[in-house]
Amino acid sequence: MVHIAWLGKKSPFCGNVTYGLSTTEALRARGHAVSFIHFDTPAGALGRHDISAELHERRTGGSGDNPEVTLPYLVKSQVYTIPSPGAQRELRESLERLRPDLVHASLTLSPLDFRLPDLCQQLGLPLVATFHPAFDAGLRNLAGGTQQLTYQLYAPSLARFDRVIVFSELQADLLERLGVRRQRLAVIPNGVDIDTWAPARSVSPELTELQRRFADRRVFLYMGRVATEKNVEALLRAWRLVRPSGCVLVIVGDGPLRQALQSGTEDDVLWWGYEADRARRVALLQLAEVFLLPSLVEGLSLALLEAMASGTACVATDAGADGEVLAGGAGIVISTQGVTTQLRTLLPVLRDQPVLTAELGRRARERVLERYTLTRNIDSLEALYAQLTRQPLAA
Repeated sequence: MVHIAWLGKKSPFCGNVTYGLSTTEALRARGHAVSFIHFDTPAGALGRHDISAELHERRTGGSGDNPEVTLPYLVKSQVYTIPSPGAQRELRESLERLRPDLVHASLTLSPLDFRLPDLCQQLGLPLVATFHPAFDAGLRNLAGGTQQLTYQLYAPSLARFDRVIVFSELQADLLERLGVRRQRLAVIPNGVDIDTWAPARSVSPELTELQRRFADRRVFLYMGRVATEKNVEALLRAWRLVRPSGCVLVIVGDGPLRQALQSGTEDDVLWWGYEADRARRVALLQLAEVFLLPSLVEGLSLALLEAMASGTACVATDAGADGEVLAGGAGIVISTQGVTTQLRTLLPVLRDQPVLTAELGRRARERVLERYTLTRNIDSLEALYAQLTRQPLAA
């Protein structure tokens, strides 16, 4: 078994948080020791906290071989983190005390990301990164161009990691063009727990509540951040043009554009807000007839995979790896260009063809079972860890 020092996020909620929590939970279930290191010290706290005492408290408090370490920060958001000046020192001290077999950084878009290769080389620790930023290889929109700058900024540093995990061959090709050697890249797609995210086998209390709430209305669902790159505005424009009778668009999530986009006068658009309860998120996906993801840029959307695993018909743009996931009939793929026009055409078809949506949901579930299970993801991670802990660090 391997002892992994996992550097990631636990808040605020985003895909990176979901990835870190689900992956570390699965690794622990297989007997690996995981020390979770994350930014969670309140800004402005007086003095340095005692890492040695903290680790002792965690171990003696029931964590066993899985201590948790918090690092101080100045700013933390869904997109980026700015650490406090002492964060690097505290990270080094915690790694010296923990003595893991390797470090796995689920990169948080933080200045600390760029210092990890030197730090781990000094400590003699193999270093793995999971690189999450969304992208659109076609550079078809402003958001895609902005994300390309993120890749260009990170590439020189990523080239010094022992392995960089990406979610698709498209993403690997992009980083290779930017100078990251192919042998440093590992394509390991996201995976979801197919027992948790599954079609309803029985009616849960959460699903019963939702069925009562929406009565005979058919639910079309968006779940994710309400931010520019997610292109929720284009989805809303299409919905308001079509106004499919007997249907409701439920928008689950929060973000900087919510107040600007939300209207309080629509009875066929429900702004659900952020949903912290996983059982209720599962029920929402089980209830929904169609899941819509109009993103301008993406990595590999966990929300999309969760919807597919739940047997929900999915419509997504071809940004990032999402088009690859749905290709070949597992869902409907649209272009990032002209999203409103395409959805205006599709929404009436999806409303009028319940047999089609049921078949798309069945195919979506099958695709996840074939390629995107959490079990398959963890198998690949274990193989990568074993390779790195048996060989000297790359020069």
